[in-house]
Amino acid sequence: LSWDDRVSIQIEDHYYDNSDAAVVFKRVDRWTGDTRYIYHGNDGTSMPWNDTAQLNFLNPKVREAVIQTILQIAKRFPVIRFDAAMTLTKKHFQRLWYPEPGSGGDIPSRAGLGMTKEQFNVNFPIEFWREVVDRINQEIPDTLLLAEAFWLMEGYFVRTLGMHRVYNSAFMNMLRDEKNQEYRQVIKNTIEFDPEILKRYVNFMNNPDERTAVDQFGKGDKYFGVCTMMVTMPGLPMFGHGQVEGFTEKYGMEYQRAYWNESPDDSLIDRHEREIFPLMHRRRLFANVDNFYLYDFYSPQGYVNEDVFAYSNRMGDDRALVIYHNKYASARGWIRSSVSFPLKVGETRSLVQTNLGNGLNLPDDHRQFVIFRDHTSGLEYIRNCQELHKNGLYIELDAYKSHVFLDFRIVTDTEEHPYANLEKELNGKGIPSMDEALQEMLLRHILLPFRDLINAGQIRWLIDHRQIPSSKSDVIVEEKNINSVLDEIEEKTKVFLTEVLQKLGDSSNPQMFARDIRQRIFNILQLPIFDSQMKEGGVKTTIKLNRYLQNGLDTREFNQFPLTNGDSKVWCVLICWAVIKDLGKIIQPEYYEEYSISLLDEWRLWKIISGAFKEFGVQDDEINQAISLIRLMIRYQSWRERYLSTHTPLNQILQSWLNDPELQNFAAINHYQGKLWFNKECFEELLWWFFITAIIELQEKTTAKTRLQKELTNTYNAIRQILDAEILSEYEVEKLINQLQGK
Repeated sequence: LSWDDRVSIQIEDHYYDNSDAAVVFKRVDRWTGDTRYIYHGNDGTSMPWNDTAQLNFLNPKVREAVIQTILQIAKRFPVIRFDAAMTLTKKHFQRLWYPEPGSGGDIPSRAGLGMTKEQFNVNFPIEFWREVVDRINQEIPDTLLLAEAFWLMEGYFVRTLGMHRVYNSAFMNMLRDEKNQEYRQVIKNTIEFDPEILKRYVNFMNNPDERTAVDQFGKGDKYFGVCTMMVTMPGLPMFGHGQVEGFTEKYGMEYQRAYWNESPDDSLIDRHEREIFPLMHRRRLFANVDNFYLYDFYSPQGYVNEDVFAYSNRMGDDRALVIYHNKYASARGWIRSSVSFPLKVGETRSLVQTNLGNGLNLPDDHRQFVIFRDHTSGLEYIRNCQELHKNGLYIELDAYKSHVFLDFRIVTDTEEHPYANLEKELNGKGIPSMDEALQEMLLRHILLPFRDLINAGQIRWLIDHRQIPSSKSDVIVEEKNINSVLDEIEEKTKVFLTEVLQKLGDSSNPQMFARDIRQRIFNILQLPIFDSQMKEGGVKTTIKLNRYLQNGLDTREFNQFPLTNGDSKVWCVLICWAVIKDLGKIIQPEYYEEYSISLLDEWRLWKIISGAFKEFGVQDDEINQAISLIRLMIRYQSWRERYLSTHTPLNQILQSWLNDPELQNFAAINHYQGKLWFNKECFEELLWWFFITAIIELQEKTTAKTRLQKELTNTYNAIRQILDAEILSEYEVEKLINQLQGK
């Protein structure tokens, strides 16, 4: 194997035919004829490492030469990893290379070269790694020394030898093989002896000498459960090459390149980004052991379920509780008391336990509650602090499921904030926002009647009672009797408005407002036959005006609007707007539009409206668009009266609209190359909806048919001028406004 003609290096033949491993290799000095047989590195467990030569560490010059090499490397790199470091401890170096007489030895031919313990200690007086650590700390103290050590020597390396970090191979092996009881015992033993050892461990799921993580743990919940433990346990988490990407090729330190053509698994990376990486940004909460507690998980039958790992940690007021079930089974039970940990008082050291409430540093007070969030689901939970002290936390876990509870905050039950009622009502269930749930509970007397008024079933009932014109003429096929429907709407509206007035401390009669909403909904349901109504009154609206109106209602013809690609959504927007548009007028008759929006925000009525859209099968992005549209329709419902009736120039009207950030967002106004642009479809949709608001407003305020036709024509002409200007603007905001100068 030698690259130098002066020396011959030969390895045993059976190494090449894979029938055996070479214990030694032959070295011949061709200049002198000197022949030697040199041992390969060997840990005595399986096969020698045929690409190594074993150094004799009984020789002090050898030890010093290796230390000098380490120091030279430390000048270049801040972290050094020592491979198979346990083989150089005195205990194992003697076992392997100088076995005590009568022990037999683990390496062929070494039994006859053994030493007594006393002889060995004379030649190898000090642990080599202790020398290395002391020299590094003295000469290059900023270097981090990381030892790969097996055979349950992890604690010895950090406790006695002073190594800064040590591989915790038990983490990978035992969790992979689901030897959960054994690994919990390892953690418990470490805590009982000295918890500080835990933070010196390097926890990992694969390394260059092991099978890949995806091979050992897969890509599902088990992998992510163990990975969650890896990044939330005290110590140092270590990811192997290709672990996050899901690579399956096993690599070694000698690899210069990958041999398999693999692509990163995007879904695996995405899940890391959602579940794992945010936890790594909070490593300061998990890395230390001062407030680390491991808990027993008690089943309802009273025994400890060793397959569940539960532990908490704290950094100041920042708390975390991690729970993982490492078994293909279901588990349920209580996290109540910790395992034993050492407590030193003066010179006395004793083992004690604590409960979950103390572990999380929660007050033992029945009036106080703790709210916390599950990192994976994003749901929030609430529990009584005294209950956690007394009984602990009840948890149910399916196979390989985990929870990481974070963002703990303590709240007090008061009359203004009845957290006790909220906890009782939720009965352990998680919800997206505890603050919203509390507000909704306080607003229930308003929300329940509003939900009774605005829901998919109610809206669908109204939609089914809208008037439909004949396909052959403008004669109505069937004059549907909707009085009974409107009677029910009016009654439900009164119930809702009664609660609103009570909430606002107003003694007004809701009857007038309820009748207005009834009439408004009636007018909306008559929109499909709007042109027929005008004819019956002796007034003929223009064909273009009615076509513009009907095209927006009949989505089979007017499908260019993003929101109107489903018939129900158009009517859902109209009906919701009709009910809520004048909400602020109850107590603020002048400029009530913004007050209406403010009440809708404060009372969380948008959530109920969103729920109604969701029941119709509308997607989330379209629901957000619909809510934004309704808000704009409320804000600008009186635009015709305030602008057209005062002969305000159209460019000023448009400018006032475009100054609104919410309207800018709806119209998709954006900067590009130093100019403002708008989206054609979104802008045209907004104009159509503003035209609808003008129609409804005119119907409510104008009784004379002739006057109504005139005002509608003026409104349509204004909209038409804006649309004509849009064509010439090339969808540039400044050009659009300029085109409307003087109009």
